[in-house]
Amino acid sequence: MNEDKIIQTQIEPLLDYFQNLIPLNKEEKQLVFDLFKPRLYRKRQYVLQAGDVCNQFNFIVRGCLRMYKVDDKGNTHILQFASENRWLSNIGSFHERKPSELNIDALEDTMVLQISHENLLSLYTQAPKFDRIFRVLIENSFVSLQKRLLQNISSSAEERYLSFIESYSHLANRLPQTQIASFLGITPEFLSRLRNKQAKKS
Repeated sequence: MNEDKIIQTQIEPLLDYFQNLIPLNKEEKQLVFDLFKPRLYRKRQYVLQAGDVCNQFNFIVRGCLRMYKVDDKGNTHILQFASENRWLSNIGSFHERKPSELNIDALEDTMVLQISHENLLSLYTQAPKFDRIFRVLIENSFVSLQKRLLQNISSSAEERYLSFIESYSHLANRLPQTQIASFLGITPEFLSRLRNKQAKKS
């Protein structure tokens, strides 16, 4: 299989994703093929490190990424997980071209499709349809993070856990308990008690 065929196979999930939102014509599909580049990140490899500018918008083909911040005491605070057919980037750093305060790394060997800031602007110009698509993506991301913020200040740990299971059911058995606990803002021991309590109910 030649290189173009391999890339075409890797691009297919993204084309399917876009097609489910708005049908693409032949020229628009070719732009996706030309401007998105596949990249493999090994487990624990950084996609973005704090202090660097986020230069790529990432679509996950397979695997799992997390976005997080490490505080002054060395504690890890996970903002978001993303797996197959999801997007993950530091949107603020990407669009404002400012250093990121957040890290993104791979929790599994992860294949992503990336588009640079420059190429994304070019994509908007050449095919305005994508301007609408990415506006919706960013709006959805904002809504999700807003809901998460409200949960953190108004919901109990058990409520946050149940919301996690609902939103990330596809990841519940793939993520280490320490990662889930960090995302929920609780200890792994307390998470274990919550899981046991839910298991008894089911």
